[in-house]
Amino acid sequence: MEKQNVVLIGMPGVGKSTVGVILAKVLGYEFVDSDLLIQKAEKRLLREIIADEGQDGFLKIENRVNASIETEKAVIATGGSVAYCTEAMEHLREIGTVVYLKLDYEILRQRLGNLKGRGVVLRDGQTLKDLYDERTPLYEKYADIVVDEKNLNIEETLQKIIEKLKK
Repeated sequence: MEKQNVVLIGMPGVGKSTVGVILAKVLGYEFVDSDLLIQKAEKRLLREIIADEGQDGFLKIENRVNASIETEKAVIATGGSVAYCTEAMEHLREIGTVVYLKLDYEILRQRLGNLKGRGVVLRDGQTLKDLYDERTPLYEKYADIVVDEKNLNIEETLQKIIEKLKK
């Protein structure tokens, strides 16, 4: 199957859902938010799943749901922790072009207010910086395209993604 989807990966707060919706409109694609798919499959909010199942349990569910996405001509916004899910990432790479939305740590820190409310999975004693340092190499490993959002607004980020997809 030709790679007819665009998969957005990156830290929470980089704008995967926001950019994803607009990108889908521009491309004439569907928009899929994998966090919403998880909530629908589990009939629980992300933070409830994390509270009930713990981080590892949540990642198992995230892996399963993402590895089973079957879609064509869709922009798929993933949860930030999908990078830990090997099976899911391999599947997403097979069905789509993986775009890593990259943002400097300092800007990210300013954007993210209440992490827990956003369903961000932090282990005990783990800081946002730890998470950033741990995930960045994973995002880079799986990315077909990297878009650095430094000094870019949503429109400019969008333009950059579209340019790189055309290449």
